[in-house]
Amino acid sequence: MSVHIEAKKGDIAKTILLPGDPLRAKWIAETFFENPVCFNKIRGMYGYTGTFNGNRISVMGTGMGVPSISIYAHELITEYDVKNLIRVGSAGSYQKHIKIRDIVLAMAASSNSGVNELRFGGADYAPTANFELFQKAVDIARKKNIPLKAGNVFTSDEFYTDDFESYKKWSKFGVLCVEMESAGLYTVAAKHNVNALSILTISDSLVTGERTTSKERETTFKEMIEVALELA
Repeated sequence: MSVHIEAKKGDIAKTILLPGDPLRAKWIAETFFENPVCFNKIRGMYGYTGTFNGNRISVMGTGMGVPSISIYAHELITEYDVKNLIRVGSAGSYQKHIKIRDIVLAMAASSNSGVNELRFGGADYAPTANFELFQKAVDIARKKNIPLKAGNVFTSDEFYTDDFESYKKWSKFGVLCVEMESAGLYTVAAKHNVNALSILTISDSLVTGERTTSKERETTFKEMIEVALELA
């Protein structure tokens, strides 16, 4: 048992899906897993282990933001020997061609978070996805005829920003969308020499103002989950 996860050694699979919302973790386990068993309820952060197509796999919520996902990723890696951490989350589009419900693979994660600035003494660190997981996700999506976008995403510490036009600078430099966790996940995974990938579904657009409901974000992003599950 770690500080924030009550599972015993061996309760968590080598590959874990990491939605921000713990209710999405519950939905994934109950919808896709065979024989799911709950291994964590501390702080309401549900975690489950089951099988998918005969392969053992886990899922657990991470909460919102770089500090939260960094804590859970660290404990999953160091206390439970998890090797593949796959974020399945929502994001806001920064580009006209990135539409609601499009799927984005985060090749790299720019950020305004101060965590890596503290870690590297003011120097910039460029958190990136694991190449093997990334390549495998692309191959799986092609076989399933699921369209993908891939590129740089923006991990923000702010959900409600005071500068409503700030996204345009990131958009101009080719950043595809904004979310709140990938830079933290990629950094922790790199530190411990394990694999990480963020698969994101566009839930709203800063360009058009379109948005999905919280219930839709919790329970309808099935194509993203299908790609992530096949990575196990």
